[in-house]
Amino acid sequence: MDDTLEMDQSQDAPLLGVSASLLGKSWRLRTGSEDDVSRIVREQRIEDVLARLIVARGIGPDDAARFLTPRLKDYFPDPSSFADMDKAASLLWDALEAKRSIAVFADYDVDGATSAAQLIRWMRTQGAAPRHYVPDRIEEGYGPNIAAFERLHQDGVELVITVDCGAAAHSALEAAAGIGLEVIVVDHHLMDGAFPPSAALVNPNRPDDQSDCGHMAAAGVTYILLAALNREGRRRGHIDQSNAPDLLAFADLAALGTVCDVVPLTGINRAIVAQGLKVMSRWDQTGLAALAEIAGISEPASVYHAGFLLGPRINAGGRVGQADLGVQLLTTDSSEDATRHARRLDLSNTERRAIEAEVLDAAIAQVERQGADRAVLVAAGEGWHPGVIGVVAGRIKERFDKPSIVIGIDRDAQPAVGKGSGRSVPGVNLGGAIAAAREAGLLLSGGGHAMAGGLTVNPDAINALIEFLDARLAPELAAAEDARTRWIDGILSPAAATLDLCRSIETLGPFGQGNPEPRFVMPDVRVTYAKRVGSDHVRASLEGSDGARVAAIGFRLADLPAGEALLRASDQRLHIAGRLKINAWQGRESVQLQIEDIAPAN
Repeated sequence: MDDTLEMDQSQDAPLLGVSASLLGKSWRLRTGSEDDVSRIVREQRIEDVLARLIVARGIGPDDAARFLTPRLKDYFPDPSSFADMDKAASLLWDALEAKRSIAVFADYDVDGATSAAQLIRWMRTQGAAPRHYVPDRIEEGYGPNIAAFERLHQDGVELVITVDCGAAAHSALEAAAGIGLEVIVVDHHLMDGAFPPSAALVNPNRPDDQSDCGHMAAAGVTYILLAALNREGRRRGHIDQSNAPDLLAFADLAALGTVCDVVPLTGINRAIVAQGLKVMSRWDQTGLAALAEIAGISEPASVYHAGFLLGPRINAGGRVGQADLGVQLLTTDSSEDATRHARRLDLSNTERRAIEAEVLDAAIAQVERQGADRAVLVAAGEGWHPGVIGVVAGRIKERFDKPSIVIGIDRDAQPAVGKGSGRSVPGVNLGGAIAAAREAGLLLSGGGHAMAGGLTVNPDAINALIEFLDARLAPELAAAEDARTRWIDGILSPAAATLDLCRSIETLGPFGQGNPEPRFVMPDVRVTYAKRVGSDHVRASLEGSDGARVAAIGFRLADLPAGEALLRASDQRLHIAGRLKINAWQGRESVQLQIEDIAPAN
């Protein structure tokens, strides 16, 4: 093995321990069985370094082939393993056969929009013309509400299918039952023991579900529902081999929702994203093609494109624009309409970024005044736009590496109300803590899943909420230290950072939560050039002891200790941790290290 890429189990990584890291992160070196590495190299005929990366992720020789080639048929669960899945498919087919009026009620984020688009497009293949409803984030808040159900019922809707919401909408579903409006719930958020009344409730996180698919996004659950619908249609004689809707054609939407909801990219999720990105790369989905053009995407789709270019624009409609614009974009077959929707979403995204920057500055200042001893960081401000608080919470979580909640207070509401959104770190169940706070009477509403949650609170109760969450999450945060450890996959010199290595690493994708991109340490390098670029990034050039150099970029590091150290490094030797990327510019490709942390080399 090349001595420039040392991954020996006995070697310590240079950034081990919080004290060595300028960002205060704990780093450890991934290791694995040498026997497993040798067997994977032999059986899969791949490079040694790739085999080591696979083994370090807990993938054994028997599963290596499936990991390297994630196919839907190898991971696809039996739809019947989901509680109420067959019931939901049967009820929906009953409605289609009776030509009942159907509406899809979706959450206002990407997961909701892609879930709704899948269902609507599938139902169109059966001659139906379902309508959609997406609540306004500010006026209606998250999830089903009584007024919306009443309006749909008055408009003649007989069946509502909620996607990415509904599992905790007790009052709204009780009201729907009272007026005779049938509701099918398709969700993935955490639930307590109480089920809201519904005709069917499909949720892999309901307590009695046996699917073992609680890690799926709603877009993935909806994708499984499409398979159940195809199967039920065959059973009823409406679908056969000649006219069955091609499920693979919906995989791009399922993949987009899965990536943007930041669920673990393991098992069925990994297969959906891997295959869905291939479908997306054809750019024959009218809405995605228009949005890709607006976003400047001309190459095959990647997780980056989905999560950082397409997703934020679709989300922007629900955050600061028109809530249902994402669903409109993803369900239209008109290129003209798609272009118009994409342009509006792009403008909303620009507006969202400006609002977000203002709220972020204020929230960071507030958190820094609180001190670092809190287990959960909570910032609240009057007039903070509810459409950006979730993004800001994520930024604060990344900066301080702790669960974070941002609350926007509306004093003009009667009564005054605070709407909050939170993001968590691995090993800390924020959604569960929010649900517990709701049960304790500290919230008007709230819930979510392990890594994210939302809440509505009386502003006068915010301090009590902070104390409750801090006490509840402190033990979890302490116990989750191993889960929060940043893992290093190897020690790398600038000379070893080649395009061939980068291309080899890419074969292990798609990367995301549950399958992180490999991280390497470049030890004892000299910063020969460093410059602040953009608003808060640092561009640099790193030189090894042999004089070989590699370009580097530190996104959003300029105002953090790591960025400041880079800018003043001069001839100081540093250990630098990060991820290798291929940087394409004007038709040329080069290697770039995306810096995540640095530490002094002496």
